[in-house]
Amino acid sequence: MEYTQVIDPLKHLGLSALVAAVPILFIFWALIIRRMKGYKASLLTLLVALLVAILVYGMPIKLAALSTLHGALYGLFPICWIIIGAVFLYNITVASGQFEIIKNFMASITPDRRLQALLIAFSFGAFLEGAAGMGAPVAITASMLVGLGFNPLYAAGICLVANTAPVAFGAVGTPILIASQVSDIPELAISQLVGRTLPILSVMVPLYLVTLMAGFKKSIEVLPAIVVSGVSFAFFQWLTSNFLGPMLPDVIAGLASILCLMVLLKYWKPKSVWRFQEEPPQTMGTDLNYSAGQVIRAWTPFMIMTLMVIAWGLEPVKSALNSIGHIKFAVPGLQDSLLKADGSPLIIKPFEFNYLSNPGTALLLASLISLPLIGMSYRQAAKVYQDTLVQLKFSIITIASVVGFAFLTNNSGMSITMAMAMASTGALFPFFSPVLGWLGVFLTGSDTSANALFCKLQFTSADAIGVNPLVTVAANASGGVTGKMISPQSIAIGAAAVGLVGRESELFRFTVKHSFSMLFVVCLLTLMQAYLIPWIIPTYTLMAATTTAVASNVSAGFLYITLLAIILGMLALTVFWLNRKRTKLA
Repeated sequence: MEYTQVIDPLKHLGLSALVAAVPILFIFWALIIRRMKGYKASLLTLLVALLVAILVYGMPIKLAALSTLHGALYGLFPICWIIIGAVFLYNITVASGQFEIIKNFMASITPDRRLQALLIAFSFGAFLEGAAGMGAPVAITASMLVGLGFNPLYAAGICLVANTAPVAFGAVGTPILIASQVSDIPELAISQLVGRTLPILSVMVPLYLVTLMAGFKKSIEVLPAIVVSGVSFAFFQWLTSNFLGPMLPDVIAGLASILCLMVLLKYWKPKSVWRFQEEPPQTMGTDLNYSAGQVIRAWTPFMIMTLMVIAWGLEPVKSALNSIGHIKFAVPGLQDSLLKADGSPLIIKPFEFNYLSNPGTALLLASLISLPLIGMSYRQAAKVYQDTLVQLKFSIITIASVVGFAFLTNNSGMSITMAMAMASTGALFPFFSPVLGWLGVFLTGSDTSANALFCKLQFTSADAIGVNPLVTVAANASGGVTGKMISPQSIAIGAAAVGLVGRESELFRFTVKHSFSMLFVVCLLTLMQAYLIPWIIPTYTLMAATTTAVASNVSAGFLYITLLAIILGMLALTVFWLNRKRTKLA
C-alpha cells in the first residue's frame, strides 16, 4: 500500500488550505468558544484531522492510523517520559519538606519588594520552569510573593510576565526537543538560535517587571540589581543553549542569576526598602530558619539533576548507554509507503527507544539517588511517583494526541498545503511566524504543544519562500513564550495560586498588553534574522538527511559515567557530613 502526498486536493490552493486548516480552526473553537479541557480538544482535533486526511486527501485509513500512532509514540517517549521525570523530582522535594527550606531561603535574601520580585518571580521562577514546568513556576512563585505581602493581582501578574523568557527551555527543554522531532532540524541548532533570541528578552524583563510594580523612577534605584539579574541570566541562557543544548538553560541561568544577585546584595543595598503602599498581611517569614547544611541538602536533588543531565548530554555517554540499552525499529507498514508529491520517498524516521540514554531516565535516576539524601523512603517515593502519573494523566493524553495530529498532517500533505498558502505572504512571512507560536501557546498553554502543531508548517513555509527554515522553527518556540502569560491555563493557575478564582479577567487584562509588546519584539528579531543578520543562524544538517553517524568513543563514555558516579558520591558524603554535624551541634 502506497500513498502519494496531495498538495492541492480541491484544485484551488486557497480552498485546499482552508480545508487543511479545519483541524486547527476546530481546536481554536474548542478551546476559546467551547472552553473544552485541553485533552478533550486535542483528541477531537485528532479525529477531525483523520477525517480530513482520509476523506479529502484520500490517505488510506491504515496509513493515517499508523502515522498517528507513530506521532503518539514520540509524544509518549521521549517527551512525556522527560516531563514525568522532571515533575517527579520536583514532587519529591515538596513531599519530603525540602522545598519549604528552599522557599524560606529565597524569601530571606532581601525584604525589598522590587528585589524579591527579581529573585522569586524572575530567577527562581525560571529555575522552576526548567526543572519542572507544567504550571508549577507561576503557582509556586505567585503564592510565595503573596505570602511575603504582595498584592495578589500584582503577584500573579508579575509572575506570569516573568515566566516569559524561560518557557522555550521549560521542563528540561521539551519544547525544543519536540520542535526537533517534528521539523527534523537537530535540537542543538534550534536551541542555539532560540538561545540567541530570548536573551534579548531576558535582559529586558527584569527592568520591565520592576517598572510595572514601582514605576520607572523607583526601578532606577535598584538598577544595579536589575542589570545583574537580567545580564547574568541572559549570559548563561545563551551559553548553555549554545554549548550544552536545550535541557539546562533555565536551570543553570536561573541559579546563576540567583547567586549573582546574592553576591551583589552582600556588598550593595538600595538606599531605601520599597514596599507597596497598601499591603496584605505578611504570612511568610523573611528570616532564614535553616542552617547552611539544611539549605544545601534541600537543593541537592536539583544539583544532582543538573550533573546528570549535563552528563547525559555528552555524546560519548549517549553512545556508551546506547551500546547496552537501545531499541530502534521502523513502524511496520509505514516505512517506504509514503511518497512526496513528486514521487520521491518520504523519509520516515524509525522509532528509537533509547531507554538508558534518554534524559527522562537521567531525571528518574537523579530522583532515586536523591531520596536517601533528603530523608525519603523508596516506598514513599513510589507513592509520589504514582501521584505524579495521576497528576499528569491529562497532560500525557494531550501531548500524545497533539504529536499524533502533527505527524498525521505532515505525512498526509496537509501541512504542505497550508505552508504553500502561507508562503504567499512572501518576504513578510518571517515577521508573522512567531505569531503562530504565540497562538499555539495561547490555545494549548504549552510551548511543547504549539511546537508540535506548527513547527513542520513553519519549516515548509520558510522553505517555500527561500528563508532558512531554522529561523521560523525557532521563531515558533520564541514567539510562543510571549503567549504563555495570557494562556487561559496559565491565567487559571495564577488566579488559583493567589486566591483570585473568579477574577481571571482582571489578570488577563493585566498581562495582555505585555504579551503583545513582547511578541512584537520577537517578530522584529525574527525578521532581522531572516534578512539582516543571517550570520546569527547556526549551520546544521537535517536529521532525516543524515545517513551516517560519527562513532563516539564508547569507552570514554563509560569513563565519564564513572567520574559522574565519583562526583555524586562526594556530593552525597558532603550532605551526610553537614547534616550529621548539625545533629551533633543540636
